[in-house]
Amino acid sequence: MQYKLEKPVHGAIGTDKYQVTIEWRNGTFVADEPVRSGGKDSGPDPYTLLLSSLATCTLVTLRMYIERKGWDVPQITVNVNMFQSKKDEENITVFDRDIQFTGDLTLEQKDRLLEIAAACPVSKILEGNVKVRNFVMKEEDVEKQIKY
Repeated sequence: MQYKLEKPVHGAIGTDKYQVTIEWRNGTFVADEPVRSGGKDSGPDPYTLLLSSLATCTLVTLRMYIERKGWDVPQITVNVNMFQSKKDEENITVFDRDIQFTGDLTLEQKDRLLEIAAACPVSKILEGNVKVRNFVMKEEDVEKQIKY
């Protein structure tokens, strides 16, 4: 098994209510909860970050495909949202992705682009068999990435 990222995304929270500092390979940003949840809304909340991942992956995957095909599509936009429900005590999450293209595309091209969007790597992760593993790390071993 090999991790997707050479260096993991790092998050830290102090005593400033719900404000999280996220470090990634190229910088830092703040994530937060909305005011209605007790945060300060000083950055995107976890759901927004999840949806942003799907939106970004969708757009980049579509742009790569369109460029490879040589189609004239000046702009692609996407709106992504989600809802959750319960059915027979099972949590069900549904992601809705509304995609718009500028340029002249045939119905067949649009249908193919919907297939391509569904095949973006983040879509595959969200629709796949996902497990979240948790480890407690000793403070002195955090930089070494030793897991216990």
